[in-house]
Amino acid sequence: MDQRRTGIGLTGFASLPPAQRAESSIGDLVVLGGIRDLLAGLPLALLTGAGLSTDSGIPDYRGPDSPPRSPMTYQEFVADAANRQRYWARNHIGWSHLRRASPNAGHAAVAVLEQRGLLTGLITQNVDRLHEDAGSVNVVDLHGRFDQVICLECRRTYSRQLLAKVLEELNPDFLDHAMKSGLVEMAPDADATVEDLRLIRSFTVACCPACGGVLKPDFVYFGENVPKERVERAYAMVDEAGALLVAGSSLSVMSGLRFVRHAAKQGKPVVIVNRGQTRGDDLATIKLEAGVGESLAWLAEELPAPSAGTPD
Repeated sequence: MDQRRTGIGLTGFASLPPAQRAESSIGDLVVLGGIRDLLAGLPLALLTGAGLSTDSGIPDYRGPDSPPRSPMTYQEFVADAANRQRYWARNHIGWSHLRRASPNAGHAAVAVLEQRGLLTGLITQNVDRLHEDAGSVNVVDLHGRFDQVICLECRRTYSRQLLAKVLEELNPDFLDHAMKSGLVEMAPDADATVEDLRLIRSFTVACCPACGGVLKPDFVYFGENVPKERVERAYAMVDEAGALLVAGSSLSVMSGLRFVRHAAKQGKPVVIVNRGQTRGDDLATIKLEAGVGESLAWLAEELPAPSAGTPD
């Protein structure tokens, strides 16, 4: 029986059962054994991507079964009020679905790895905050946070949950009409594809309550740069580590691939666990094409405790 508390993902801590030993194939277990032997005694930097959250019901962008997506760029968002209306209407629908996501066994396994002192830190490309919900503490949310919005003028931040209530007041019955009009698909950044363009054009967008400025989700859009301080903190985690473990990322964008290149340049082992090809495969010491959650759960149980003298 699933013991997870539901309906609180992105908003608070979740109660999760301990990560369970996964049922893996004989071939996968052989590769996992090699990964365990390679990483034994080494402090690890861990980089996670959307493939880790698919078991929580959040789709990814580039998995083997993912449909083609064309997410809105930062330039498109800031340039046109109609684009912002379309984005917020679709995001309002997506939020109503994704805010109910809860951490899965993979997120729980990552928290166990940290609690056992095996990680120098966690770098995640995900904005869903499920790592924090599962109990991870030393986390770089590389692409930002789904649970916050920011004003592009005064830079104040607000809770996305609070904004949802404002949008519901401005757009009563919008969600009911949207669900009846034909919801096509969700995206990992809470975007949603809706067929009814008239419904989208009826949506009223909220502005910053402090200055009247443009509100934007507090995560990095395509075409937008990751803040420098986040990048530096993530590099420091890799520098302190003896190896880099990548879980559930295709490494299709440079924001994640650069850490693989950095570790490889330093001569550190790079392990990639991901279903499907990644841009970092040629730099991987070991690549395992298997389920991310079960692989992390296996490693969380099987990796030995840190050697004497390694960071806790």
